[in-house]
Amino acid sequence: MEPIRKHEGLVFPLNRANVDTDQIIPKQFLKRISRQGFGQFVFYNWRFDSKGDLREDFSLNQPKYEGTSILVAGENFGCGSSREHAPWALQDYGFRVIIAPSYADIFYNNCTKNGILPVKLTEEEVQTLISNAEAAQYHLTVDLEAKKVYDNKGFEASFDLDDYKREMLLNGWDEIAVTLTHADKIDQFETARD
Repeated sequence: MEPIRKHEGLVFPLNRANVDTDQIIPKQFLKRISRQGFGQFVFYNWRFDSKGDLREDFSLNQPKYEGTSILVAGENFGCGSSREHAPWALQDYGFRVIIAPSYADIFYNNCTKNGILPVKLTEEEVQTLISNAEAAQYHLTVDLEAKKVYDNKGFEASFDLDDYKREMLLNGWDEIAVTLTHADKIDQFETARD
């Protein structure tokens, strides 16, 4: 995984609560056997009409959000099923950071295990970010080392993240990579057993 220390990016506002994993990546696109290629289907039923044409009324399709890498959404983001494909799809689309007041637990953990930083801010802070991003192109900096989110107009908010998850994201480690940081101890244990 790619480490996340400080990420600056364009914000996409999704002013919706209870966005479930089937809305993030519909079930008919779960046939792939690798983590790549899901991004083209992210929010498919909102982005495309029944003929497969882009819907002009869904904001992610607007040119001002092209290249977005920070998603700001309402509470309980990622609810529904436990499918890991949802963070895969968001990451493959280009999202590195998600900011919301709350998340479904499994989705939240799947994000940290797959290199997406899920930031929890208050409802009021999230609504400020959504309003700013709906009004015009809006960039944020998310500093995982300092645990802060800020812009160049005076907005600043702090967030918390479990130390273990934070270390994984800062170093770009998945759980196998974390295990391999203890390779010497594992070798010693295996040698002692022989």
